[in-house]
Amino acid sequence: MIFGTVRRLREAGVLGLNERNNRYTLAYNPRYLYPLVDDKLRTKQLALKAGLSVPELYGVIEIEHQIKGIHEVLEGHREFVIKPAQGSGGDGVLVVAGRAKHMYRLVSGVIMGRSQLAHYASNILSGLFSLGGHPDRALIEYRVQFDPLFGAISFQGVPDIRIVVFQGFPVMAMVRLPTRLSDGKANLHQGAIGAGVDIATGRTLTAVWRNEVVTEHPDTGNPVTGLQIPHWDRLLGIAAQAYDLTGMGYVGVDIVLDRDKGPLLLELNARPGLNIQIANRAGLLPRLQLIERIAARPNTVEERVAFAKDHLAAP
Repeated sequence: MIFGTVRRLREAGVLGLNERNNRYTLAYNPRYLYPLVDDKLRTKQLALKAGLSVPELYGVIEIEHQIKGIHEVLEGHREFVIKPAQGSGGDGVLVVAGRAKHMYRLVSGVIMGRSQLAHYASNILSGLFSLGGHPDRALIEYRVQFDPLFGAISFQGVPDIRIVVFQGFPVMAMVRLPTRLSDGKANLHQGAIGAGVDIATGRTLTAVWRNEVVTEHPDTGNPVTGLQIPHWDRLLGIAAQAYDLTGMGYVGVDIVLDRDKGPLLLELNARPGLNIQIANRAGLLPRLQLIERIAARPNTVEERVAFAKDHLAAP
């Protein structure tokens, strides 16, 4: 039974965890480049230098002594996000949606006092949410106002678009939609929806929620398939440019769509998860192998995007 399942997955071109690690992550992502993507502040700085749009940075808390001035940094900002520079999977991200006198109202409706907010920032600095538990920095930045398209298919949080890029070519994409179960986070492991996206057109395909194929959002009842993602060519261009940005050959690019600012690069991931294959009901392996076989490799972002749209369209 087990061998039969493995054979069927192999025939479908599904990329497994060990093969991803050994054949792609280790082979195409040199270890010395990891800090460029594991540290969100460095990623943001690289993106800005390359002319890419990112959520505006309001401030950085690097040492404990700076925490006493955090409320001055936040003056004039009713909405903002505080997150660890080296966090992963959405852990440690605090979204403030407004003020209640001298206190802060979280997106969930919970009220947080000034001392509680300062203590939260201190926890970030201690490494509570960071990769490996190392001391970290707290980033304070613009709270994304998601594109109206997502209003009917998202619960509280901000949806994002994950695009897997291999050697500069966008090879597979999905949109991650927060749900009540995921506590408003666009994280599939915590209960968000993943809807596959056709590389050629930017339209959503099948969707998966808790490893079940779905067509509607569980909280809103609205369809999550057959939707056109706005600015699709720009999104593919941003994703393809991430290769030139970091030199990493196999990377997940996370982009958000702001209703006023358009596409914003959120972060990069050197170890992109494999659930994107479930969302697309397609394996990554044939797409990666196709890119590896290219003899005359396109050099520009535009050429790589055009190749991906021509050769990796949904059936």
